[in-house]
Amino acid sequence: MTKVVLGFSGGVDSAVSAVLLKKAGYDVHGVYLDNSGEKERNEAVTSAERMGIELSVINVKAELEEKVCRTFTDCYLRGETPNPCIICNPGLKFRNLIAEADRLGADFVATGHYARAEGGALYKGQPSNDQSYMLCRLTREQAGRLILPLGGYEKKQVREMAESFGLDTAKKPDSMEICFIPDKDYIGWMSKRVELPGAGDFVFHGEVIGRHEGIYRYTVGQRRPGLYNERKLYISRIDAETNSIELALWEELFKTEVRARDFNWLIDVPAEPIRASVRVRHTKWENPDCTVYAEGDRVKIICDEPVRAPAAGQSAVLYMGDRLIGGGFIISNK
Repeated sequence: MTKVVLGFSGGVDSAVSAVLLKKAGYDVHGVYLDNSGEKERNEAVTSAERMGIELSVINVKAELEEKVCRTFTDCYLRGETPNPCIICNPGLKFRNLIAEADRLGADFVATGHYARAEGGALYKGQPSNDQSYMLCRLTREQAGRLILPLGGYEKKQVREMAESFGLDTAKKPDSMEICFIPDKDYIGWMSKRVELPGAGDFVFHGEVIGRHEGIYRYTVGQRRPGLYNERKLYISRIDAETNSIELALWEELFKTEVRARDFNWLIDVPAEPIRASVRVRHTKWENPDCTVYAEGDRVKIICDEPVRAPAAGQSAVLYMGDRLIGGGFIISNK
């Protein structure tokens, strides 16, 4: 029987994944990456025991602090908008899963992500809950060992399966968006860790028109409260060096050129420009076709149709059809 190591949180997605893997003939070994409290850890251990799954518990709190929390904070202080899951997946989550798989002699690892893994390549999941965007920085080795049991399903179907399997997680709420900030107050969380920058200028078309309360409170594309000359204004750029925020009209947010750094390719790096499609945030409706130019560890992306407010620090993720071919961190448009 082929052994697979499953990232097991005790939630509905990982529990249904475990059942589907067992039904497919795999010997499932769960791994709980402990980055929270005793209550959450005990719930995962209890859930695994009820399902008859052997579970390893790995304390990753120090590693999370070093590789994710610190990076998350630094990004905001640079005027960027980070996505912690994209940072965490290759360097912490999948690194630990594969290390445990190697220790146990397992060829494969699995998670409850809503995406597809086929023949060593990654593909979009169902449009209503596709999570392939979050996997854009996996290495090709990590992708080649990955099984994604939920790739063909919608969340509603997974909850229905959980009920039909008699799992006590069927009605358990979804996991929090940022696992290390359970109350979602990221500003309060950062204020306990570092000294946050103070107020600065709002600038519109070169003119100072007001004061902001701190660059870390804003992200590109966000609307500034109130009106200016009876028009709505939006954040178009955050400049940490001058502690200023540039504003723009709605129509000025749209860009046809996007640049990204530290680009991670899941295919051979193309020697010539290629055609693809791009997603600049974890959203369902923007995915325009584009031409991509590889420039060392960076890419230049020219979109056929403008994308709204590409934000520095977020990821520009490329696809060929449904296939995920890579992702990098967006660079601010100056």
